[in-house]
Amino acid sequence: QVQLVESGGGLVQAGGSLKLSCAASGRTSSIIGMGWFRQGPGKERQFVGTIRWSSEETYYLESVKGRFTISRDNAKNTVYLQMNSLKPEDTAVYYCAARRSGYGLKAYEYAYWGQGTQVTVSS
Repeated sequence: QVQLVESGGGLVQAGGSLKLSCAASGRTSSIIGMGWFRQGPGKERQFVGTIRWSSEETYYLESVKGRFTISRDNAKNTVYLQMNSLKPEDTAVYYCAARRSGYGLKAYEYAYWGQGTQVTVSS
C-alpha cells in the first residue's frame, strides 16, 4: 500500500501563486509516476498533470501549461505542484495520485489517492 498526504492549499487572489505538496509513504518502490487531478464545484475530476518518477518527464493539461509545474524530490518521496498566475477557474479540490503502470493521463490508471486539498482563487 501507498499513502499520500497533500498539503499547501488555501485561498489566493487571481494572479497569485500556491505550491502544493504530496508526500508518499509505504511501498513507494512500486510507483512509476504520480499525477495531479482537480475537481471543481459541480464538475468531474480533471487531469492536471503527471510526472514519471524515473525520467521526470511531465505532461500537463493544456490550460495549465506555462503556469503549473510538477516536480519531485526523490529523497523525500514528495511531488510538488507549483501553480502560478492562478485564475478563478482553477478553483477546485486538488488531488495527488500515484500509479504503478500506464502513461498517467487517466484517473483509472492511478491506484492510490490523497485526501485532496482545497484551492480557492478569488477574482
